[in-house]
Formats: sequence, structure tokens, C-alpha cells
Amino acid sequence: GNHLLPQRRPRGLRHLRATAARLPARASLRRFVVRIRQRAGYAGGKELGVNRFRLSDTTTLFIEEGDLTKADVDVIVNAANERLLGGGGVDGAIHRAAGPKLLEACRALPEVRPGVRCPTGEACITPGFNLPARNVIHTVGPVYQSAQVSAPLLRAAYRSALKLANARGLATIAFPAISCGVYGYPASDAARIAIDVARAHAGRLEKTHFILVGDTMLRAWARAAERVAS
Repeated sequence: GNHLLPQRRPRGLRHLRATAARLPARASLRRFVVRIRQRAGYAGGKELGVNRFRLSDTTTLFIEEGDLTKADVDVIVNAANERLLGGGGVDGAIHRAAGPKLLEACRALPEVRPGVRCPTGEACITPGFNLPARNVIHTVGPVYQSAQVSAPLLRAAYRSALKLANARGLATIAFPAISCGVYGYPASDAARIAIDVARAHAGRLEKTHFILVGDTMLRAWARAAERVAS
């Protein structure tokens, strides 16, 4: 019977303190808690560090903290600018990780008007090159002015990316928080738009990820998802 199997001795407070002492000083409490829960084999009904929701009968939504450039999905979404020649933030990180061929592919896209390859609210696609993701969808969110002016453009950016992914028959997609960096879009408002559009245009996608940075973004997206998903 099971009583004959070797029993693991429970690890107590002394062990947890020793584990904490070995963590780098900059490690957050979140990472410490995740490690302890991993060692305990406890996920609380969710993947560790990941909030999971049902967007549709066929699409699962994942909200998580991490590095978008390391996402092993069919396509990641780049929060680009209209020139598509790289930039700061997510855009710069994706170009660095993908390598110089990504810039070459972007340069090869025709300008729709001088200096503009992808107008705000629209999207285009390139290969992922050195990224784990096979493709990159580049979409341009708005610089925040007001909800009345900016919300339709942010909705269009998410919608364009999702429609393009579905048109290409892709199954898994990962987004950043479009327009929430230097473009100044309020996180809670942006999250509601992102989740609403992701649900309305899930199409045949199997997994939609939002890979975010920081507690503010994680909380905003989780609250928005709890309103519309289950």
C-alpha cells in the first residue's frame, strides 16, 4: 500500500527562510511566492503566475507577466510606429531579438504615404526571424489624447491584428499592452478595450496571450478579463 512508499518530509519555515536567503536581492516577493508554490506543487486552480480565462468556446485567454520576445507562439504583436523602422520599448526589444532581417522586411513594405508604412489602427505581418514566434504582426496604437479620440483607434489596432492572424490561419497570438508605454494610454481603459476586442474577434484562435510588465498592467488586464470572461 501507499504506507510502504518513502514519505517526503515536510519542509518548514527554516527551509523557506533558507530559500529566500539564496534568492537575488532584487527578486520580488511575487517570484519568491511562485517558487514556494512550485515546490509545494500547488497552483490554486491556475497555472502558476498565469491568469486563465475562457474567451469563447474555442479560445483561451492568458494574462501573464513576462518577456514578449520569448513567447513561443504563432505570432507576437509589435506595438510599432507608423514608419515600422523600430523604436523604443516593445518595438525596440522585438527588433533586437528578431535580428536585422526584421528591419529589412519592414523596409520592404511599401509606404502608403511618405514616412508611413502602417497607419495608426492598421496592421501588417512579417516573419519572426530569430524570435521563437514564427511571425510578427505590427500594429500602431494611438498616442493618447482622450477616450473619445483615442479609443476607436486602439480598438482598430487590436481588431486589425486579430483579423490578420485569423486570415492567416494562426492558432496562437501574444500581445503587449498597446499604447500603454510612452503613448500614455491609461491602463484600465486600455485593458477593457483589449479584452473586449479580443473576445469579439477571437475567431479560430486557440490561445490569446497578453504578456505584460508590472503589477499595474497585470491587475488592469485581470480585472477587465473578469468582467467578460470566465
